[in-house]
Amino acid sequence: MSPADAEEFRQIRLESLQRNPEAYGATFEQEAAQSLAWFEERLSKADVFGAYRGDELLGIAGFVMQEGAKHNHKGVLWGMYVRPAARNSGVGRALVERVVEHAAKRVELIQLCVITANDAARRLYLRHGFVEYGLEKNALKHNGRYYDDVLMAKPLT
Repeated sequence: MSPADAEEFRQIRLESLQRNPEAYGATFEQEAAQSLAWFEERLSKADVFGAYRGDELLGIAGFVMQEGAKHNHKGVLWGMYVRPAARNSGVGRALVERVVEHAAKRVELIQLCVITANDAARRLYLRHGFVEYGLEKNALKHNGRYYDDVLMAKPLT
């Protein structure tokens, strides 16, 4: 996706934050308050991939390289979301494959985190060669409830 897709990206991103607030570090309220220019800038600084059926955006996934000389051999898959009507249709698989393919040209290792309760996402990542290597207890807190993150990585070399 490019900055020209900012409105479409904004809509699906806000939907993801509203439907699954426990799964993301950001909040709906934080990002809903941002201008369209903010989303344009976000799309200009990170690689965000969209899965479409015709003109309909079904899902998104982002990739960003880590910064700094000692970290830039690693990248992060972030913001993965597939609209409910498109789940179990191969959209998630296609997004993960596209991000991994893109990352393999840029980094040696791709990492992600996913809440422990999201079994479907964990299975998807495991099928694509990601390995669970850690657990961050109480990684997120939403409405007084804590959520643990499973840390996952996939070597690309």
